[in-house]
Amino acid sequence: MNIHTQQINSDVFKSKKINLFIKRIDLIHPFVSGNKYYKLKYNFTELLKQKKDKILTFGGAYSNHISATSYYAKKNNIKSIGIIRGEKQLKLNHTLTFAQNQGMKLHYVSREDYRHKHKLYFINKLKKKFGDFYLLPEGGSNILAVKGSKEILNNDNCNYICCSVGTGATIAGIMESSKKHQKIVGFPALKSYIDLQNNIKMWSSRNNIKLEYGYVGNGYAKINNDLIKFINKFYYDYNIPLDAIYNGKMMMGIFDLASKNYFEEGSNILAIHTGGLQGNRGVINRFGVNLPLT
Repeated sequence: MNIHTQQINSDVFKSKKINLFIKRIDLIHPFVSGNKYYKLKYNFTELLKQKKDKILTFGGAYSNHISATSYYAKKNNIKSIGIIRGEKQLKLNHTLTFAQNQGMKLHYVSREDYRHKHKLYFINKLKKKFGDFYLLPEGGSNILAVKGSKEILNNDNCNYICCSVGTGATIAGIMESSKKHQKIVGFPALKSYIDLQNNIKMWSSRNNIKLEYGYVGNGYAKINNDLIKFINKFYYDYNIPLDAIYNGKMMMGIFDLASKNYFEEGSNILAIHTGGLQGNRGVINRFGVNLPLT
């Protein structure tokens, strides 16, 4: 697969004598965008191998994973069920409207019940309600997602590999396929440090990662004016859209760290654009801000 990589020319990088490149895996597919393509790839292979005709997964009301899974399931003639965190709204947002239009059956659970989504009794209740299904964790994150994410790097020889981090499966795959000299820098979107560390240790035996929590802001799906201004200026300067949940915070972090001499002089940095641009519609609707959509 030929993935476009674009250099980001900025005075801050020139002054520090470093180079920044962004790998556009967000352009792989219009609906199964970025890391979702890699995370779903082998899960659907396994689903078909098990001769399942139904997939059940979890996510929030603006979940990139819910959107991508609904499309991928329809494409493969698989029934899909989305367990959605929170109460049902009278009017569906863009993400859930899209998922429903792909044939996904939406089932809402309270935030309290949603916390038990990993527990056996909760899964058994879902099986009684929906019958037999292929179970895909929140974010599509499991060992098969890690297997797919190993394919994101392909002869990329940069000194630093930067990636936004949700559950940790994508960056674990990147760690596994990275070269010995490469340093992996993760930019978490959530504040749950212990859960994330445990996930990464479970999925990767390597320790060539540094998680930079300084760019989480107020937390998951929380924004501020500086982030919005950065994303819009980045789009104006480079014609690359960033989402406000993951990649915007990562790229803002890279620029800030570069200005603070975090990266060694003469080094090359590769940032992975993991997609998820559809999530900007939710941010726009919730906060009334301007963000790129394409």
